[in-house]
Order: sequence, then structure tokens, then C-alpha cells
Amino acid sequence: MFTNKIAVVTGGANGIGKCIAETFRKNGALVCVIDKAEGDHFVGDISDKAVLERFAEQIISRHGHIDYLINNALPLMKGIGECSYEEFQYALAVGVTAPFYLAKLFAPHFNKDGCIINISSSRDRMSQPQTESYTAAKGGIAALTHALAVSLAGKVRVNSISPGWIDTSYKVYDGPDAYQQPAGRVGTPTDIAEAVMFLCSDKAGFITGENLCIDGGMTKQMIYHGDNGWTLE
Repeated sequence: MFTNKIAVVTGGANGIGKCIAETFRKNGALVCVIDKAEGDHFVGDISDKAVLERFAEQIISRHGHIDYLINNALPLMKGIGECSYEEFQYALAVGVTAPFYLAKLFAPHFNKDGCIINISSSRDRMSQPQTESYTAAKGGIAALTHALAVSLAGKVRVNSISPGWIDTSYKVYDGPDAYQQPAGRVGTPTDIAEAVMFLCSDKAGFITGENLCIDGGMTKQMIYHGDNGWTLE
């Protein structure tokens, strides 16, 4: 399906990003990863403008174009109690500015039927205490998605995915951890990677500017104290 297509994955060395990169490779794509972690990929901090420019230049000089950009890298999660100004700015740089700037750098180089997939989070619509830096970044990239979809109309389709609880170790959960999701289980990176494959495929050719929340239905479940076993203690 993706034979010889060029896929770029940020934060692709571990977790969901690694699964996305591996799934692209299994489907025939050539995958270019950037990550802070050491490894056989472009190593760099995407909060740095110069790093993004070097990365994009390397890919275009080697391949001449790209087909898919997956903005997956995780921003810092800290809350209002401890997060400094600099840390909040860093979270936004990784979670919003870098995806914007990579889209800008690659925009002239997308092949026909190119796609951008932004990995947001179900935290773009709900929160736990002390998560402001991460939540703001994820909300930002979700909004950035529809803005880019309109600006790049007719050239690149742009969509986002909002994962819920995804266990990157593929642990099997039971009891309340599982059943708090209406789907009855915790998600896996494969759930997200397969959605990326769909959104990048011709089958999703009429989908752009949209957000797909993959959370086992958790954000759709209305919660009241004392209802269906939910209690506030």
C-alpha cells in the first residue's frame, strides 16, 4: 500500500511513534525518524529551529519529496504548580511550533496525495490536575490541524488523532482499569498506528481537517457520583 512512500515520524524511537514507524515499514514505506533518544535515526531536539531545518534539508536532499508527516513527539507534562515559564514554552515548542514548522518546511515537497497526521490526545478535551503544559500543547496541535487543512487544501490532507490511555508495553489490564473504557480494555500503540495507516490511505481521501479520538469511548461516558459504580472519594 505504501511501497516506496516517504514517511517522516517525529518521536519515532519509542512508544506510539516507534509502532507507527514500524507499521509504515511493514507496509513498504521508507521511514525517516527524528528523536532525542540515541539510535539509528536523526538525533535531535525538535524544539530547536536549526535542528528542524537540518532534518528537513537532509530528507529532501536524499529523497526529493515526502509523502507523510506524522507529528508524534511528546511534549513535557507539568502543571501550574511546578511548571516554569521556560518549561511551558518548551512544551509548546515541541508540541505545536515544531509540527507547524515541519509542515511549513515540507509543504513545497509533498507528493500528490500527501498527508499530515498530528498526534494529539484525549487531553485536548479533558484534564487531570497539574497537566497544563501537555494539555495546552495537545489542544494546540488539534486546532493547528484544521487550520493547516484549510491552508493546504488541494495539496495535503491534514488530520489528527487523539489517543486515550495507550499502554506502550502492551500490558493486558483487567478490572476497573479496563472497564472504565466502554470498549473494555486499555489501548495499544497498534490501535493508533492502524488509524494512521487508514488516514494516510486512499480510503480516507475525503477526510481532512478532522480529529479521530481513539480512547475506547472513555471521553463519551458520562460520569455521576454513585452511577454505574463511580464514586468520588
